Amino acid sequence: MIKNKNVTGGSGLADRLISFIAWVIALGILGYAIYLWQVQPPAYIPLLQTPPAPVTAAEPVIVPTLPQETPQANATLPPYQAVSAGVFSISRIPNLRTTIPTRPRTDITQYKVDTGDSVFGIASFFGVEPETILWANYDLLNDNPDFLEPGMELYIPPVDGVYYQWQEGDTLEAVAQTFEAEIENIIAFMGNKIDLFNPVLEPGVMVMIPGGHREFRQWLIPTIARGNAGVNSTALGPGACTGSYDGAYGSGAFVWPASNHYLSGNDYWSGHLGLDIAAGEGANIYASDAGVVVFAGWANGGYGNTVVVDHGNGYQTLYAHMSSVGVGCGTSVSAGRTIGYSGSTGNSTGAHLHFEVRLNGGFVNPWFVLPAP
Repeated sequence: MIKNKNVTGGSGLADRLISFIAWVIALGILGYAIYLWQVQPPAYIPLLQTPPAPVTAAEPVIVPTLPQETPQANATLPPYQAVSAGVFSISRIPNLRTTIPTRPRTDITQYKVDTGDSVFGIASFFGVEPETILWANYDLLNDNPDFLEPGMELYIPPVDGVYYQWQEGDTLEAVAQTFEAEIENIIAFMGNKIDLFNPVLEPGVMVMIPGGHREFRQWLIPTIARGNAGVNSTALGPGACTGSYDGAYGSGAFVWPASNHYLSGNDYWSGHLGLDIAAGEGANIYASDAGVVVFAGWANGGYGNTVVVDHGNGYQTLYAHMSSVGVGCGTSVSAGRTIGYSGSTGNSTGAHLHFEVRLNGGFVNPWFVLPAP
């Protein structure tokens, strides 16, 4: 009996040892399996988020915009790639849009005038006021937008203001006061390249005066009333009427002086006191209201062939750049009557009608009196 107990006890200890070793191996295998699961899940295990379905040609591709990172951070990002069949890793989608900073222009641009150009149109194209272009090109235009000619090389300032050549004895204080500008703006404008610690400018240097302005030299045919005599035709041009006239009176209701009711050049502004109405070569030009002709023919100052009608109620209208004039001094005209034909005489870059309205010697914006187009 004792011998059998010893044999049985030894066998039980061996069984327990074998069982313990088996459990250790089983737990090791299980731990390794869990490790593999975390590192790379099997392809046949479904994900919480399924891969994106293929996009057909009819469906737009929508790429979400992710927050932009620094170039250094983007450089370390892994590419988008498949880990195994049906399983995709997550990586950052690059934003291909490039933001180009909007910086103000600081350099003077040169522009060659073409046929049909106007100071107003050029200014609109470059985003500056027409006065800025006149002030920057005084040597060419003498403050008269009608002096514009095809082939001219104009200076186009980068901002509104006066483009000025520094003179001997000039100071920043004096120049700023002359053009009603701020000294700080002159110094700070990058295009002037002024040393902030020693803001001294040499004579002859061209300087931009941002926000500056000056008075215009106006090139105008003065008001010639129907009752006036002794007009100086030498100063105004051969078309000046020297007599004293009477005749038709206007109603104060104006009509368009051309068949077209839109502009082909300058609008009304401080340097151009009229409208450039579209009118092809030889098109009829009409009296805008009834009155008496007090100027008929060639005018000095860039107007070319011109007609001025006095309406007898304080209003006068002027029609310039005609190819030919169809009325004479003292002629009574009714509203809508043909008084001449469109052209490009005088200082003009193309056929059109320059039309002015005056009231008691002052200028009126023609848009205020013409009917809606």
